[in-house]
Amino acid sequence: MPTISLKLELMKPTLSKVEMYQKMTDLNTKFANWLLEFEELKTATSKHFKTFSEEKLPSAIVNQTIREVKSKKKNQKAGLFRSFWCGFNNQNCKIEKENDLYKISFPTLEKRIGVPVIAETYQQHWLDRILEGKAKQGATELFQKRGRWFASVAVSFHAEKPKVEPIKPKVMGIDVGLNYLAVASVGTTSLFFNGNETAYIRRKFASIRRQMGKNKCLNAIIKSKDKESRWMKDVNHKISRKIVEFALANGVRLIRMEDLTGIRNTAKSKKEAGRSLHRWSHFQLQQFIQYKAEMVGIEVEYVVPNYTSQTCKCGHTAKNNRNGSKFHCKKCGYQTHADLNAAINIAKAISGLSKKKNQKKAS
Repeated sequence: MPTISLKLELMKPTLSKVEMYQKMTDLNTKFANWLLEFEELKTATSKHFKTFSEEKLPSAIVNQTIREVKSKKKNQKAGLFRSFWCGFNNQNCKIEKENDLYKISFPTLEKRIGVPVIAETYQQHWLDRILEGKAKQGATELFQKRGRWFASVAVSFHAEKPKVEPIKPKVMGIDVGLNYLAVASVGTTSLFFNGNETAYIRRKFASIRRQMGKNKCLNAIIKSKDKESRWMKDVNHKISRKIVEFALANGVRLIRMEDLTGIRNTAKSKKEAGRSLHRWSHFQLQQFIQYKAEMVGIEVEYVVPNYTSQTCKCGHTAKNNRNGSKFHCKKCGYQTHADLNAAINIAKAISGLSKKKNQKKAS
């Protein structure tokens, strides 16, 4: 069952509530680190919290923390958790709606409270599906980022099955980059998303922040980064929606994209020299494409990114086959748009499917 995560900002919490959320987080972090060394962790229950501290923490949070620490201990390499956010299961955290205002209620140090949240249009769609019983609410995490508090809500849903199956299922390949944020290919049909306008807007954001830095306007810089992040998310939502609509219109039942795991942490793509992927949230774009596709019954697979933009349809692979946005095979003379060629190769999965990414997606 596909799962997505909704990041909902708490609407203007009072200072007293912010202090309470922070106190809950601090206490929960200490408790999680204590559990790491607790010899009876495998059989731990909420009753063991009294062994740790005389302070109070809702049993809902205690039980969730115990479950998560048990799961994470095997992969915990740092030794200690820096922050262990308070978590709630779907029985202790509820989504509510009152006069078109969405709320999320959960237990705290004082009592159970209902907190209004800021929900974007696409988030409202998922919250309504939870309330209508069309989607299943999973675990919720209360966390803080840059002075703002959020609730991250996991949402699981059943993918809709296509009404009409084509005689032969079609595969679409999607290449992501900078000059073109995305290029989708279904056979001889393609869809391009030019990155020139977005690049201009990002340069404008950067220029404004440089001036803010000279004037030492640190708060303004943070607000500018948040504004740019929201704008990027909106662009990625629009692109992903158009790509899935394009897939449906062309009878696509399988979408393939490159596994970009690890590429974002390097200055340049492993796929080819000079193609930097750290300037745009391509991973977020892929996530949006995946969950929108799965909603309408389209399967998603990830392929190994090696040589997808350097390989010709004749099979010849060479770095100099590509020159900027032009692809010209040095062996057979075939010419086309470089990103389109990459999208076609991704659809064919010429470099093989990514075992790690597809296994993670399936689990």
